[in-house]
Amino acid sequence: MRNILITGGAGFIGSHVVRLFVNKYPDYHIINLDKLTYAGNLANLKDIENCPNYTFIKGDICDFEKVREIFKKYDITGVLHLAAESHVDRSIKDPFTFAQTNVLGTLSLLQAAREYWDGDYQGKKFYHISTDEVYGSLGFDGKLFTEENKYEPHSPYSASKASSDHFVRSFHDTFGLPVVITNCSNNYGPYQFPEKLIPLFINNIRHNKPLPVYGKGENVRDWLYVVDHARAIDLIFHKGKVADTYNIGGFNEWKNIDLIKVLIKVTDRLLGRPVGTSDHLITHVTDRAGHDLRYAIDSSKLKNELGWKPSLQFEEGIEQTVRWYLDNQEWLDNVTSGEYEKYYEKMYSNR
Repeated sequence: MRNILITGGAGFIGSHVVRLFVNKYPDYHIINLDKLTYAGNLANLKDIENCPNYTFIKGDICDFEKVREIFKKYDITGVLHLAAESHVDRSIKDPFTFAQTNVLGTLSLLQAAREYWDGDYQGKKFYHISTDEVYGSLGFDGKLFTEENKYEPHSPYSASKASSDHFVRSFHDTFGLPVVITNCSNNYGPYQFPEKLIPLFINNIRHNKPLPVYGKGENVRDWLYVVDHARAIDLIFHKGKVADTYNIGGFNEWKNIDLIKVLIKVTDRLLGRPVGTSDHLITHVTDRAGHDLRYAIDSSKLKNELGWKPSLQFEEGIEQTVRWYLDNQEWLDNVTSGEYEKYYEKMYSNR
């Protein structure tokens, strides 16, 4: 029996990782620790919530005593750390929360792992999931972020993740903690909180609401289907080299404005609307402060060393993603209305 602690497992990427591990490894005990902030939703995991190898714990990674207790009670042998504040706009408005969760929360987990494992690192691993935003911004010269790029974070969010990456590496260098770090590109797919571009715009198209585009919409992002990301995490957790870093990208670079036009086309078609119906919803707004021009990940190392590559082309992934949100309108409405938060507040107030 391996006892794996997954933090942030009720969130977007975390829920896909939890589902994959629970279903693929019945001999593992998966402990999901999530604070259930606005982006955490247990409805994301309804299909596996009663599995015998799954345990959910509502808790804050910044609560060091709680984290220590979990390590001891469940004899944790591996950590997949996904819990984080992740929205750049929110980090601009409230950088303190991002520093608290992303930096001090990571430190809490690292220290608990170091204390509990106490130098016995055989079969142990602390896997920290990070972002490509720590590398800063690229120009349009075709260059890609590699694992050798220096860190140049430009937002409070990316600065907090860069800091947490450094803490993870320091615990290996200082204490020998077996760590691995991955930096991924923009994820998309089912269960993403609809403050992010793709689900937000699908929902806005559905309701004929404006589609706010920063500046001219020329910022470029590399898009990674979340299920492919979960597959990569599984592979790296089991076969990745200790103290190493791996970049995970989708090999799918799109300008924001071009991506939005694809979303409009697919969503209108699946809603049975004539082509171009929602084009008028595009609304250009003032660009975001410190908005990085381009992110693009080079995943060659992961492909060459561990054999991973994306399973879907972007157009296929977008089609599946739009279909999922339109087929799961109750989930989407509960999230956008805040009803899901009221349900969990009531549930946990009785405990």
